[in-house]
Amino acid sequence: MRALITGITGQDGSYLAELLLEKGYEVFGLIRRSSVKKFDRIESFIDNIELVEGDLTDQSSLDSIIHSVQPDEVYNMAAQSFVPVSWKQPVLTGDVTGLGVIRILEAIRKHGPQAKFLQASSSEMFGKVRQTPQTEATPFYPRSPYGVAKVFGHYITVNYRESYGLFACSAMGFNHESPRRGVEFVSRKVTHQAARIKCGLANKLLMGNLDAKRDWGFAGDYVYAMWLMLQQPEAEDFVLATGETHSIRELLEVAFDSLGLDWKKYVEIDPKLIRPAEVDTLCGDASKAREKLGWKPQVSFAELIRMMAQADLELVQRSEAGKSLAYAGAGNVPV
Repeated sequence: MRALITGITGQDGSYLAELLLEKGYEVFGLIRRSSVKKFDRIESFIDNIELVEGDLTDQSSLDSIIHSVQPDEVYNMAAQSFVPVSWKQPVLTGDVTGLGVIRILEAIRKHGPQAKFLQASSSEMFGKVRQTPQTEATPFYPRSPYGVAKVFGHYITVNYRESYGLFACSAMGFNHESPRRGVEFVSRKVTHQAARIKCGLANKLLMGNLDAKRDWGFAGDYVYAMWLMLQQPEAEDFVLATGETHSIRELLEVAFDSLGLDWKKYVEIDPKLIRPAEVDTLCGDASKAREKLGWKPQVSFAELIRMMAQADLELVQRSEAGKSLAYAGAGNVPV
């Protein structure tokens, strides 16, 4: 089996690549041409995959890749996925996160219609929720340019499935985190800064709305569900979620407590970090995934946050140890 993963250097793409390699797939990863290569998440298995250069904003590159690779499965994990940035760069977000999906689907339609396609949709599409918990039938009400772009990507996937008979489906993933999450995302921002505070490298953490609630799960669990979706006899869309909500305040408490700290001593509210339009509560109902895929999350919220905090503590300690060694070594260099 041949699989093409866009966004392979990101959190979800890296976990998915590992999973597919374990299952004996030949894995191709789409990367953008860049002056800075960020391969840290895939470094341990980079020799076992083939990287191909392309861009979700460039139709010709996607056409060429689908034509040459002829994948059995295509997983679109690439996006401008940071919600605050989508307010500062709404047009770019729409181009990559929204129109990027139709470009991939067009490439598949023209050059590899046998390929099964998975779109990584988002719980941000539900936004100002119309019902709780959210299911596959819940109406969308996105509250950010990112959420709006994801709605486009979701519906164009449905449209190509129904119009052209492609095996195309959307995984409506609620928040899923891991030690590989980018530090700009709130979960990793908290665990990384808590680790720096623990090591004496920082003395405060600036936060926005502490009352926002999310349905948080482990990214490794979610990419397994995405793989299961493409093994089904028919293409269908699925909500992937834990069914539990936890506030940012709870996130802070678990992360700091796991490092022996009291979060209230270090957290300050910064009004600039409040979103123009907030999504207050997201909670998914993954009953369909449980029934049809036999899937359920394996890692609890507390286990996830403790895992991330410990990983960040080790990361910060290694980084500081490396700096100390470099500093000591510099003293032996002749001047």
